[in-house]
Amino acid sequence: QVRLAESGGGSVEAGSSLRLSCAVSGYRFNYYCVAWFRQGVGKERERVASIDATGLTRYSDSVRGRAIISLDNSRTTLYVEMKDLKPEDTALYTCAADGIRFRKCTDLSETDFAYWGQGTQVTVSS
Repeated sequence: QVRLAESGGGSVEAGSSLRLSCAVSGYRFNYYCVAWFRQGVGKERERVASIDATGLTRYSDSVRGRAIISLDNSRTTLYVEMKDLKPEDTALYTCAADGIRFRKCTDLSETDFAYWGQGTQVTVSS
């Protein structure tokens, strides 16, 4: 059984940095597209960062230049490090993973991700 568990969220002031983690069990991120999504109150869920089996990373315009997505060497933990946080970054951050090997993240819609975590809340105050 695949399980994703996020951690690292919290309440911070604008301008701060955070590193979110997504630990997986029953699965390895080696060959799959994995991504971070976020959803603020009253907003649609947004894919903010992704990394595929080739290591290609992509970022949404809203976080590009402020976020870095990465995997640990064991390929069982996904990270996103965000700096210069803004109040508009306030959201529930969720990691998600594809269930089919070697698909490009750019070819996947939100509904293509087979596995989801419960999310970790990030709140940024001005």
